[in-house]
Amino acid sequence: MKAKYDLIGKEYNATRRADPYLFSRMLHHLAPSSHGKYLDIGCGTGNYTKEFDKKGIQFIGVDPSSEMLEKADDGNNNIHWMQGSAENIDAPSESFEGAVASLTMHHWTNLHQGFSSLYRVIKDNGRLVLFTATPKQMEGYWLHHYFPKMMKDSMLVMPSLELIESGLSGNNFQIVKRELYDIKPDLQDLFLYSGKFEPKKYFNEQIRNGISSFSAVANAKEVESGLARMKKDVSTGEIEKVMKLYENDLGDYLFLVAEKK
Repeated sequence: MKAKYDLIGKEYNATRRADPYLFSRMLHHLAPSSHGKYLDIGCGTGNYTKEFDKKGIQFIGVDPSSEMLEKADDGNNNIHWMQGSAENIDAPSESFEGAVASLTMHHWTNLHQGFSSLYRVIKDNGRLVLFTATPKQMEGYWLHHYFPKMMKDSMLVMPSLELIESGLSGNNFQIVKRELYDIKPDLQDLFLYSGKFEPKKYFNEQIRNGISSFSAVANAKEVESGLARMKKDVSTGEIEKVMKLYENDLGDYLFLVAEKK
């Protein structure tokens, strides 16, 4: 995983900017103290970490990729960057008031170990804010029509809601909030389903390079053929019918807020 994101990290920062709305929800759910210290697990190039820093919140950004962390460390903030993972946090017990983890759990090698590690370093009553997509939600992405194997492979590595909830409760975290998120047309963080309303985004190679599902070498042939079919459907308007078939009320992504008990 480190090697994959070392490669993705070369262009990641250009398309994975902090989205104002998503950040506002992270901030709301975390409810951080200006006197506390917090973790951003799987911080990537640190775009959300830096938004918290702008609010005067002390954060440590943690990521397994040295390429990502090199881009994150621009020297213009008070953030400490740490190479590591959810399962391996090099910090004393009960060091932090809370943590955020955005679109990263599917890259953890062991979900239970990750939550156990976070439980160790978070103080009592500290909050953990998770942003993810569940396989059930991903079934509703119209991307299946063009990239069925890519989507199947992506869903296989994405932990289910039941698995996440079990991992949290098994490590004495209590879920206090669940909040669905549906893609907004002005989304700035161009992750997998960011083109929900604007399929042409997927024609941009730079955008695809910032999305692990598209950038996986194993998907190259399917992505090429799927994009060709999508371009044809966009030109004829057929894609509107495809998108209509996948409309649902499950939400595209999900915030889970948990507290250490």
